Amino acid sequence: MAKRKMGLVFAVVVLMVLVLGSGVISPAAEKKVYIVASDISWLPFEWKNEAGNYVGFELDVMREIAKLEGYRIEIKDVTWSSIIPGVEAGKYDIGASGVTITGKREEVVDFSEPYWKSDQAVLIRKDSGLNIITALSEGRTVGAQKGTTGADWIQINLIEKGVKVELKLYETYSLAVLDLVNENIDAVLQDEPASRASVAKEKAIEIAGIIVTGEEFGFLVKDGDPYGLLSKINEGMKKLHASGQWDKLVAKYFGE
Repeated sequence: MAKRKMGLVFAVVVLMVLVLGSGVISPAAEKKVYIVASDISWLPFEWKNEAGNYVGFELDVMREIAKLEGYRIEIKDVTWSSIIPGVEAGKYDIGASGVTITGKREEVVDFSEPYWKSDQAVLIRKDSGLNIITALSEGRTVGAQKGTTGADWIQINLIEKGVKVELKLYETYSLAVLDLVNENIDAVLQDEPASRASVAKEKAIEIAGIIVTGEEFGFLVKDGDPYGLLSKINEGMKKLHASGQWDKLVAKYFGE
């Protein structure tokens, strides 16, 4: 009798292993609400409007995908530099904040299909007399947000190659642009779409030129995608393109 019981227990354990391994049952298969982390300070991708609501291209895309794929999200405003570590640690489920897909970042998080292409723009004051070359030359102070590819470009392509510029880092790009307007720095290196939004808002600045970096933005999740969100995000983006809703959102936030 004891042997028969032991055999039954063993069979049950084997069955559970097979079922769990197949993905039919998973204790962490889904959540009631998924937390989307975003730095809500980066027009036109995400910002807080006068009514206190979170708006912007990426946030609307996240909301539309959640509707199409049948899950709920909660958007949290966090510092940009905390998005990847927060997703990596499981504090947030999705990162949506103009994050460039890089090999280094793919070592710790997983990315969706690319949804946006961007280069870097050099912002200067209109009355500075600078151009794209002199704004990044020796003795200049150039601003960028912490942890961004803009900051990386300055470090790798200027400072590490012996160009004696000062890199000033900020928690948000809006603070960097404000320092530029107030003549505290000489230039800002920021992604092109957001730079155009900055120029539209601040009449004292302009784009001196574009540095072609060929970057691609992606939404990100925890390494291994424990909740199976990437397939939903990718499928949702396909549906938005097919329905024409994607183009409507682009026109809404970036113009024709």
